[in-house]
Order: sequence, then C-alpha cells, then structure tokens
Amino acid sequence: MTFTSSRVTPWAERRARPAKGKSGRELAHESAEKHVLGTAAYIDDLPELAGTLHAVAGKSTIACGKIRKLDLAPVWASPGVVDVLTLADIPGEKDIGPVYKGDLIFADGRVDFHGQALFAVVAESFEQAKRAALAAVVEYDEEDAILSVEHALQQNSFVNPAHTMQKGDAAAALAKAPVRLSGSLYVRGQEQFYLEGQISYAIPGEDGSMKVHCSTQHPSEVQKLVAEVLDVPINHINVEVRRMGGGFGGKETQAAQWACIASVFATRLNRPVKMRLDRQDDMVLTGKRHDFLNRYELGITEEGKILGADIELAGFCGYTADLSDAIVDRAMFHVDNAYNLHDTRVIGHRCRTNTVSNTAFRGFGGPQGMIFAECMLDDIARKVGKDPLDVRKLNYYQDGECTHYGQPIEHFILPELIETLEKDCDYRVRREAIKTFNAQNPFKKRGLALTPIRFGISFTLQFLNQAGALVHVYTDGSVHLNHGGTEMGQGLYTKVAQVVANEFDIDIDMVMVSATTTDKVPNTSATAASSGSDLNGKAAQNACQMIKTRLVDFAAKHFSVTTGDVRFENNHVVISKDGKEEWIAFGEFTDLAYRNRISLSAAGFYSTPKIHYDRKTATGRPFFYYAFGAACSEVEIDTLTGEYKVLRADVLHDVGTSLNPAIDIGQIEGGFIQGMGWLTTEELLWDAKGRLASASAATYKIPTSVDIPVHFSVRLFDRPNSEDTIYNSKAVGEPPLMHGISVWCALRDAVASVADYKVSPQLDTPATPERVLNAVMAMQALNSAEA
Repeated sequence: MTFTSSRVTPWAERRARPAKGKSGRELAHESAEKHVLGTAAYIDDLPELAGTLHAVAGKSTIACGKIRKLDLAPVWASPGVVDVLTLADIPGEKDIGPVYKGDLIFADGRVDFHGQALFAVVAESFEQAKRAALAAVVEYDEEDAILSVEHALQQNSFVNPAHTMQKGDAAAALAKAPVRLSGSLYVRGQEQFYLEGQISYAIPGEDGSMKVHCSTQHPSEVQKLVAEVLDVPINHINVEVRRMGGGFGGKETQAAQWACIASVFATRLNRPVKMRLDRQDDMVLTGKRHDFLNRYELGITEEGKILGADIELAGFCGYTADLSDAIVDRAMFHVDNAYNLHDTRVIGHRCRTNTVSNTAFRGFGGPQGMIFAECMLDDIARKVGKDPLDVRKLNYYQDGECTHYGQPIEHFILPELIETLEKDCDYRVRREAIKTFNAQNPFKKRGLALTPIRFGISFTLQFLNQAGALVHVYTDGSVHLNHGGTEMGQGLYTKVAQVVANEFDIDIDMVMVSATTTDKVPNTSATAASSGSDLNGKAAQNACQMIKTRLVDFAAKHFSVTTGDVRFENNHVVISKDGKEEWIAFGEFTDLAYRNRISLSAAGFYSTPKIHYDRKTATGRPFFYYAFGAACSEVEIDTLTGEYKVLRADVLHDVGTSLNPAIDIGQIEGGFIQGMGWLTTEELLWDAKGRLASASAATYKIPTSVDIPVHFSVRLFDRPNSEDTIYNSKAVGEPPLMHGISVWCALRDAVASVADYKVSPQLDTPATPERVLNAVMAMQALNSAEA
C-alpha cells in the first residue's frame, strides 16, 4: 500500500463508524475557519509578482452626449504612469456584450451614462493610477438624458422589443368581471454591495498565453471575452477563481470588462497587471438590480377570486441590454407567484436609459415580479374586506392547472406548507391581537403578513443548463475534485464535496476541492440561477459513478464475485464471498486498482432534462421544478415619524432533501435579510444629471445586525424533490430573498390599519421611513375626508 499521511485518521478507526460529512449532514463551510481567522485568500491578498502594475478607469462626467475632446497628455505626464489605453488600442474585439452587442470596453466618441469608462491608465501603484485618471481633459457636447422608466416609455426608448405572454382572453375576462380594480407599484433596484469589489489580476505567460485571477461567477465567459479582446484562441487564456467575497449576480457578466482591460495592458507591457475597482468606482461603473414600474388591471369576483388580469412590467435596463431580456422575462414568469390569474396578458418592456447597464442580482427579475403579485393580492383583500391570507388561499394554483406561459403546475406542496406555518406561528391569534393593539394605540401600529413564494429553478436559456466536473482518486484513497461552479460564500464547494464523499462513502476530509479554473473543466455556465448545486452536484456524481463502475467491475473480476457483491461502506470497499465479508481500506483498494491499470479519474457531465421555452409562442417549460416557501413577518410602525422595526419573522422553506441543513438555513437567513434590505432601507438614487447619488456606504444603507428581527425563526420543510435532482434536493440560492416581501406586506398592513383596512396604501419600494410616513398621512387624509 502507498504511504498514508499522519494527518489521515487510520482506516481501522474509520471502519468502526459511518463516514463523516456526507450529503445531508450539517457541516461547516469549507472555508469557515479561514474566513474567521482572515486566512482565506482573495485576489487582492495574493502576493504580487515582481513588476505588477495597477490599472484604473477614467470616467465620464456627463450622462449623455458626444466627446468633443479627449486629451490624455496630462495622464501620460502623471507620476508613475506606464501606459494608457483607449478603445483604439484594443487589438481584437472591442464589444464584450454578453448576449447582445453594445457593451464597448470604452466609450467610442459618445457617452451613454455618467461615469462610463473612457480610457484606462496603468501605473506603478494604485494611488498613482487613481490620480492620473483624474488628470484627463475631456470636453463634451452634452445632450438630454433619459433617466427614468417613465421617460423611456414616453420616448419609446428600449434596448430590445417588448415580449408578451398570454393565456386565454384577458380583455373579455375583465369586461365580464363583476368587480374590477387597478393599481401600480414602483420597485427600485438594489446594489449588490459584495464585500470584495470587482478585481482581476492578469499574468502574461509563454507563447501569448495569459492567466487571469478574476472575481467572477462566470470564468468561461471571462476566458472567451479576454481571448476575443486579445485576438487569440480561447485555449491561450486560463481564468482561475478560488473564491469571491460575494457576487449576488453582479459578477456574472460585469467582471469581464476589468479582466479584459488588465489583460490588454499585461499583453502590451509583458508585465502582471491588477485592476481593482474601489467601492465608489464599483458602484458607479457596474450594474444593479433593475428598477421596475409595474401596472395591473384585475377582474375579480365579489369574494376576491381572480378571473382575469392585464399586467404591464417595465424594467429600468440602462444603456445596453446586458442580461435584461432574460431578467424582464423572469419577472414576467413570476408575476403570478402562487396564484392562478386565469385569463391573463403580461407584457414586459425593456427600457433604455442613460444609466449604467443593469444586470443580474439574486432572483434575476423574479423578485420584482413576485412582489407585484403580493401587491395585487393585498389590494384585492382590502377591496373585498377579507384577511389577505384568506384571499391568497382562495387564488392558489391547483395541480394540473397551467401558468400564463404554459407550464403545468406539478407537485404543488405550497398549501400544505402554508397551513403548517400558519399554525406554527399562531397567525390567527396574532392577527386578532394586532387588531386589539392597533385599536388601543393611536400612534403605534402593527402589521402582519404571511406571504408565499413559488420560484422556478433553471436557466431560462436552455443551453446554459449544463455542467462538468473532474474527479481524481489517488492511490492513498484521497480524492481531488474540480468543477465548473464558483464559490462566493454560498457553500457550493462544501456541498459538492459532500456529494463526492457520499458516492464513495468516505470521510469528507478525504476530498479536496481545488479552485475553479477553465483549464480543468471547460465551457462552463455561470454560477447563477440557483443552479450551482443542481448542476455541479450532478456532474460530480456522474464522474464518481464512472469511477465506481470501473472499481466494482475490477473488484468483481479480481475477487471472482458478482458486481452485486461489492459495496462501498465506512471508508472501505466490502467484498462479500461465500458468506464472508472482506473489508479493504479505500486507500488500499484504490492502490490495488491502480496496480491493475484501472483508471481512477473521470470527467463527469450533466444537463438538465425536460426544459424548453419557445419565445415565439411564449410557451413552454422553462423551469425544471419550483422551490416553495413562506414567511410570516410582524412589524411595528410609528405613525408620527414613519420609523419602524421588525418584531418577528418566521420562515418555512422548501429545499427538498437538504444537502447540508446548516448551510441551507444560513442561506435562507441571509436571503431574508437581503430581501428585507432591498424593500426597506436600500435606496438607489440618481440626481438630475444622471450621477449616482447613492455611490458609497455613507449614502446607501444595507441592513446591519440591528435590523434583524427580534424573533427570527427559520425551518426547513422536509419533503424530497419529486424531480430527479441531486439526492432530491432543491436549490436554495435565490428563493429565500423573496421572503423579505413579507416585511413589505406587513408594513403595508400596518399603514392600512390607519384607515381600518379599507384601502390599500400606495407604498413604493424601498419602504423607507419617509415613504411609510407619507403613506400614513395619505390614510389619515382619507379618514379626515370621510369624517
């Protein structure tokens, strides 16, 4: 047998107990200890190679217009400057649009948003480059800018044509409905505010090759775009991502620009180049979650059942398409949430504005659609005088019904999940207690809301639903794992390693996961759409099963038994023969297989089945399955100031059979708080000139520890996924963010109590204290008018 490290628990000890850390077990994040100790290495922590230079972008100071003069001589003359780059200096492709063309690396004669990159400068230090970038002399012929969704709609300014989804005859249903109502909601976007900003470190190699350390969710796209920009074959570029300090969608497409700039500099100078955006540049230069202006017209029964709906969504896309087509589509897919809208028309506009191109953010348009569904249901409840939860129950989908995009409703466990949460959180008792509290307190009002989520899982672009993994088993029984997913703190590396441990029935400490890199697993999809574990877990399982098949076939032949007599158990391979069992340590067995020339390496692959969507007919099955959940939140507002606090939140979430309950609960907790922040404190603002006014932590407020609900309970709804996912688990990345909608609904409920729940208050998001106070005053004005 080969050498066994002293760090490895002896095989005899491992045989006496089940393998540790397999799928389904609670296990700490693989980098948790390093995170706490500060030893987890991010790109800016890597030792800089000799000769490393630092790049900074020079930005525009207007939102729209032509560049009359761009004088870079003062930049060249600045201390420490080594090179300056403009669009004309790009050797290859100048447009790095991820789906549609239009995303130039630098402005080409005109400016389309305030802060757009005009050029880049590289210097001996970051500080020198930063100062040099400010030295450019730029003159413009300024033009009127389009800075709002409303203005874009008026001017017919769109990045792509509108898309319509339709079921039945919405106009006829509305005309026949005994009760009609209409409304609107403006939903603001959200800054990703990842802890680690955008950063790339390009290191030139031999024969025109380039290694790029990049904080990106999509290494393969960065690899492809860097190759195109440098005008070299893709195999000349290797992109590596060990970990990101957060991503949330903001590093899906928008990491590429900085990697490309660093790589061009590195090629021109044959020196390593790092490009790191400081916080303010990061917020100005990169896209956010889309604002949405949503409008509806509903036809309902007198009891509150929806008969038909005409819905219009308009996304605030920025100056290019980026991923906006798919984002607005997903908002349209989720505008029904858990409810059958029956005869429905949904139209989605993609509004072009003179602002930075907005991009992916956790939920990818789904939250902006889903909150509108909850807004509509609350409005119906106020209209018919019922508890909002009862109106929600009245309008649930049923198994066998179809969505407005033609996907059948299957495995609809949401009613049971809601009933469980309603009972466990004492919803009815608390509802009555809140009514009593509000009647007795003239200045403090409480609100309660229990809201569901039904979130579709899959990339809606079919070909992206694929993944690869590479598994090596060594002769001491240790296993090396590499896959196409990226780690941004969500625990993907941990979960996929647990899958490998589970397949071989070995301890998790025998599995080592290495950095995601394009020279090991090629042509990968972004780690996005909540699909990381679904795709990469299945790909890793596929690789393990190929190796296991070889090992079992070898064992059967070597020991003269059938394949059914061979099993993996407790870090051993067990051979059953003539009524006896021979236990062989996994390391000893893999060494034996190697000596008999059995391959111990495999490249696994997985592609998601069943999914398809035809944009021409706006029908199909874009999602492999749905993840469900519900949250009940209680708030208290001060009607004199608009200030509020979240008193309690109870969450029950469906993750199928959990791959790691500890990590899943952590994701749900974080998602809830991030969703709550989006709808309460995080306010993106541009001034009249198109300048981002909320461009720092001083002017953009993310939630902190003091914003966490006083009582915060998160539980998992233990129900295996009916679809064939990895161990029948479900995705947990994006869906929990939408539990934050319950806080917004609870705030609306509290404000509605001021007018005795007779009217739904207009409460656009984020529901800052100012907006809450304005809504309260509107309710008080209604009371005065009635009096």
